[in-house]
Amino acid sequence: MFTQICGKLGIDVPIFAFSHCRDVVAAVTNAGGLGVLGATAHSPEGLETDLAWIDDQVGGKPYGVDLLLPAKFVDIGQRTAADGDTSLPIPPEHRAFLAGLLDRYDVPPLPEHLTGRRGTLSVSAEAASPLLDVAFRHPIKLVASALGPPPAELTERAHAQGVLVAALVGTVEHARRQQAAGVDLIVAQGTEAGGHTGTVATMVLVPEVVRAVAPTPVLAAGGIVTGAQMAAAIALGAEGVWCGSVWLTTQEAETDPAVQRKMLAASSSDTVRSRSLTGKPARMLRSAWTDEWESDAAPPALPMPLQTMLTAGAQQRITRSSSREGSGAQQLATYFVGQGVGLLDRVRPAKEVVADMVAEYLEVAGRFAAQLDD
Repeated sequence: MFTQICGKLGIDVPIFAFSHCRDVVAAVTNAGGLGVLGATAHSPEGLETDLAWIDDQVGGKPYGVDLLLPAKFVDIGQRTAADGDTSLPIPPEHRAFLAGLLDRYDVPPLPEHLTGRRGTLSVSAEAASPLLDVAFRHPIKLVASALGPPPAELTERAHAQGVLVAALVGTVEHARRQQAAGVDLIVAQGTEAGGHTGTVATMVLVPEVVRAVAPTPVLAAGGIVTGAQMAAAIALGAEGVWCGSVWLTTQEAETDPAVQRKMLAASSSDTVRSRSLTGKPARMLRSAWTDEWESDAAPPALPMPLQTMLTAGAQQRITRSSSREGSGAQQLATYFVGQGVGLLDRVRPAKEVVADMVAEYLEVAGRFAAQLDD
């Protein structure tokens, strides 16, 4: 299978794999698709390490980088979330609710050597600039942004280096704004998607966006984990698919084992849009964590990135202790995943996922062709 966007990016199949795991990115690129590394939580040094590793693994094959650049956020610069840091504008009632939640579920504290600084969140153009400096020193072919139009400086810099700019949208209005901002590729992401997502379903959103922004190419996203769904996306006018959740249950994924087991057992009804991890609506596994943050006792979620900085240490504690069956940490454990999780029932290599999607797509295309012959 080959679409316009394959020619623009030099890929064999129009499957785009968003992942925070460099192993997944390299595996999908080597399988003929385009791996896209989620870089927002990286430090510049960490991103340099991961991109250099990907370069070695893919041997010149194309890949991309994704950053969160929200239109609305609290600008705290490139700050780290540190245990005991009271300088961030986080209300005491939020800290108290979270502490009480961890106590009720008997989540052990972290060992002393794991406490302290917990990484960066680069969600403003200024904070993301060092990450872009790193990314543009490598042979990336795509830079993607979400939650708002990319800054003009990013688009100009990318185009000057022959790098395509992609943007994720959840409404037609957002798509038009992205097109006006000069992006090369629009990802129409339906509400079925994992992570930050809107309320319009993929089946409706994709043809709306395709019609609104033609001739700008569109990728379909949201709940897509099979070749049949990819065929449906192409039938709706998309040039390819942008997938995230399907890679969380691959052999290469860094998904916490307890969360991965939950995903493999989950149905499409076991996800929920929640502000509890980032402050913006994001689809994730429903768990005791999401239920508690929806309770009457919970304070309202803080704006991005403060909610993430509030909960980062708690999530680290939960992850470390979630492997014990029946524990409070296991009940709380969650992660971003789309409604397509109901179709994920086994762990496979990422290469096999790509091959299976292509094979099923071709089978569906063959059925379409046979119908025309009749």
